[in-house]
Order: sequence, then C-alpha cells, then structure tokens
Amino acid sequence: MEWIFLMFTAWLASTISGIAGFGGSLIILPVFSHLIGVKKAIPVLTIAWMMGNLSRAAFGYQEIQWKPVLYFCLGAVPAAIVGSMVFVELPAKLVMKAIGVFLVLILALRHSPVKWSIPERSFVWCGIVVGFLSSIFGSAGSLGAVAFLSLNLSPTAYVASEAVTAVAMHLTKTAVYGRYDLLTGIDVWQAIGLGLAMVAGSWTSRQWLKKMSGKWFMRFVDILLVAAALSLFL
Repeated sequence: MEWIFLMFTAWLASTISGIAGFGGSLIILPVFSHLIGVKKAIPVLTIAWMMGNLSRAAFGYQEIQWKPVLYFCLGAVPAAIVGSMVFVELPAKLVMKAIGVFLVLILALRHSPVKWSIPERSFVWCGIVVGFLSSIFGSAGSLGAVAFLSLNLSPTAYVASEAVTAVAMHLTKTAVYGRYDLLTGIDVWQAIGLGLAMVAGSWTSRQWLKKMSGKWFMRFVDILLVAAALSLFL
C-alpha cells in the first residue's frame, strides 16, 4: 500500500508540474522525506524527476526554445555539480525564506503595469542559481519557471523548454550522487518505477495543456507561485 501511495503521489506531482512547469516538489518531496528520509529522498527523486522531465521535453520537442535553454544549462550544469557536493550544508531555512520573498516579489511584478523580461544571455546566471539550489533542496523549479515565464512563450513551449534544463540538472546530480554512494542499486530501481509514474503524469498534463486557455494557465501558475512561497516560509 505504501508503494501504491508513492506511485500515485509521483503521478500527481508530475501532472501538476507538467502543467505549470514546476510545483510537483511541493507535494512529493515532503511525502518522500517523511517516509524514507531527506538524504535518501532527494537522490531517488532526482532520477524520477529526470524521467518525468525528459518525457515532457519529448512531448513538446518541436516547440523547445533552444537558445535560452542552452544559456541556462551553461550555468546550471556546473552549479549543480557544486551544489550536489555541498548537499544540505547551507543554512537551508534562511535561504528558503529568501526564495519565498523573491517569489512573492516576482508575482507582484508579473501583475504590475511594468513590462519586464530577462535577456537570453542572462539565463546563464539564472541557471547558476537554480542549478545550485536544486542540488541543495531537491528542486528549485519555481525559480527556473520565473526565467522562462519572462519569455512569454506558449504554455506547451514553456513547459518543454523548462523541462530540458531540468533534465540536464538531474542528470548531473545523479552522476554526482552516484559518485558519492548516495544511490544504491535498489534506490535506482525504485526511482525508475517512480519515474514511470511521472511519465504517465507528463502525458496527463499534456492533455490538460491542450485544453487550457492562456488565461487559465497563467492563473494556475500564479496559484502555484503563491503556494511555493508559502511552503518555503512554513
């Protein structure tokens, strides 16, 4: 029953993050950390998330915006290596609260009359921040989402492009976690099973995105930004 519950949680988290481009970790990371411990949960979920994001990228392959993706990965991959080596050595509570404040500010800016965007070359710096924090906390998808939302892409293009950067980071973290023996053979097989549930969630979210208007999509993203900020404070 516990395994069935974990599979359902993985599917639900992947469905939500497949619609908004982030937010699944708000559901899955607390559950897995409680059941198997955070030191084990983050490496296992890294593999599962990689599979889920890879499927989202594949579903929307033709709409991926490669230039900002490559700039983002240029910063995110080396930062993910450093972050994976540090792994929970920073004052996590302070950093997470700071991210929460940042998300609230971004949400306010998104609804202000001021037009803003992030230059494509600045995506390197966005990647550095997201890659490092993702390795420390297990996920920093809401921050990566902020960068890609500034490009004003269609929902499917936004989700697919953001998913490619997540795959690059998760692949890097998996290699480092394996190097430091944070993953056993059993962990890998469990992660693959959860990853398959996430692939199913990616397919589910894809069906929702096809039916969702741009207005409702942005509302959904705003709600998740608020939820992400609140969860970081709590």
